[in-house]
Amino acid sequence: ARLTEERIELDPQEAERLGERLAALAKRQQEQPELSLLYFVPDARKAGGAYVTVSGQLKKITDFPRCIYLTDGSRIPIEDIVAVESPGLRENMD
Repeated sequence: ARLTEERIELDPQEAERLGERLAALAKRQQEQPELSLLYFVPDARKAGGAYVTVSGQLKKITDFPRCIYLTDGSRIPIEDIVAVESPGLRENMD
């Protein structure tokens, strides 16, 4: 039996902070900065899913579809991301 986790719903302040971090990364995407993303992967067979962390270099952020692409070919839907870390991003973006 596979264990699954419930999807985390970010509160409005966390969602705003995540949006600010993604916007800051979008401005730096030509630099292809290193980053780590924590995101939800839905289970194909039952309710819930798993949280996965991926690290790599940013290739691009697109508005349609709303995704982050990494240089290794990974594509992560923005609505599934709950946390992003990258050197050079300020921890307290006021």
